[in-house]
Amino acid sequence: MKNTKAVIIGAGHVGSHCASALIAKCLFNEIVFIDIDVAKARSQALDLADAAIFSARDMIVRTGDYTDCKDADIIVVCVGTPPDVNRSRMDYLEETIQMVKTIIEPLKNSGFSGVLINISNPADVITHYLQEGTGFPFDRVISTSTMLDTARLKCILSSKMGLKPSLIQAFSMGEHGASQMIPWSKVVVLGRPILQLLEEQSEKYAALNLAEITELTRRAGYEIIQGKGSTEFGIGAALAELAQSIIHDEQKILPVSVLLKGQYGQNDVYASVPAIIGGNGVVEILEIPLTELEITQFTASCEEIRKNYQLVKDY
Repeated sequence: MKNTKAVIIGAGHVGSHCASALIAKCLFNEIVFIDIDVAKARSQALDLADAAIFSARDMIVRTGDYTDCKDADIIVVCVGTPPDVNRSRMDYLEETIQMVKTIIEPLKNSGFSGVLINISNPADVITHYLQEGTGFPFDRVISTSTMLDTARLKCILSSKMGLKPSLIQAFSMGEHGASQMIPWSKVVVLGRPILQLLEEQSEKYAALNLAEITELTRRAGYEIIQGKGSTEFGIGAALAELAQSIIHDEQKILPVSVLLKGQYGQNDVYASVPAIIGGNGVVEILEIPLTELEITQFTASCEEIRKNYQLVKDY
């Protein structure tokens, strides 16, 4: 295997769990933390280096600085303040933007030519800000965005329908936030469209309420935060799945936030849609056919993201 390197900016809950998930997948032989809290970053690196000893691949986990970005394959941005159940993702925008501002110039001057992955919330808005600020090619600046919502959707459907998640093909689109939508016309269960299945087996699935599942998916993250104060394992796994498709050029179809340039009738907005992800980032944005209602819902979500991005101009 070729030498591979990941830089993680932010050594908190999310950053450390992203590193742990990357170690578990044996994707990199070097993982570097950058954080203004140098002592914490060093402690995270030391702890994870111990864990890496049990990996099937030799790897180094350490702290570093922006000079480490030059030869990195991916950079993961996960700066921000700890979540609060009483605050929405948008409530963190101003303080997160102030943090992201401090990393823009170092990133621009680092010589980085890999794929930049943003996790910081509000994910779609911050990703757009990073792409415009750094000037990196838009197909190399993406966010996990609704990958995590998609995982939650599959978990909920699996529980409600009494089926293994592997029997469910589904995804969320739009904002990684309250306006996200689920294209139910494209959800497939047991090899059949779910809408067809619900019609054919109406008695068996009489209690299945798609509107309720949509809302449960939107609220799933807050339920986790309410119980333990943060989400970390799910996003770490989502990041590792995305990184794997990049490092191994797997060209998987994943619901990620990308810059839309006419797809779905949208321009100059980062929103989550199915995209083929390979070694250089976005290979192709897939424009799947949606119903009229779904197009309306997706458009509304993009408008919400676009409105929120305009707030950045005030900061």
